[in-house]
Amino acid sequence: MDNKKPDAVDEPDLEYTNYSYADYLTWQMEEVVELIKGKIFKRAAVAPRRIHQRISAKLLARLYVFLEDKSCQVYDAPFDVRFPKFSKEDEKIHDVVQPDICVICDTEKLDERGCIGAPDLIVEILSPSNSKTELKHKFELYESNGVREYWIIHSETQDLLIYSLIDGKYVPSILFTSGHVVESKVIKGFKLDLEAFFGDIE
Repeated sequence: MDNKKPDAVDEPDLEYTNYSYADYLTWQMEEVVELIKGKIFKRAAVAPRRIHQRISAKLLARLYVFLEDKSCQVYDAPFDVRFPKFSKEDEKIHDVVQPDICVICDTEKLDERGCIGAPDLIVEILSPSNSKTELKHKFELYESNGVREYWIIHSETQDLLIYSLIDGKYVPSILFTSGHVVESKVIKGFKLDLEAFFGDIE
């Protein structure tokens, strides 16, 4: 396979697999794109469904209030999270994603462009257009880079699965649904009553 870097970085080749964050910064594309192992992944060109946005806004608000007097900070998309391997130079970073929500407790990882290094908690809210990326590629990316807790919320079925990093591998929780009260192991004291949380989301 010919994997020669395209000449025009403002019109990236979706099949090329060695793009860097430096390339990413030059693109002016209508779609939201992410880089995983140097390959472009496009997110939906249209806005997320209303239910996705409602869930994201509610969870962001609850985390923000909970963390307001604590050292951890919460951010929502669009917010670049870069995962460096051997160098923090833009040209040598090949993994850049925009999680729906992330919490960073080590503020040394924050800069004007987002986060460089693994957040402590990442939340992805799935929709039909992005489930494959979140479940496969991002799972591997987050696990290998040491994201301590990874929440996957299914907006349509209103349930939640939590992966906790134990000895370098993700261990899944049960599937949490209405009636469960979820507690983060990473953000100590943060709880979510799913019946109350999803109660007014239709």
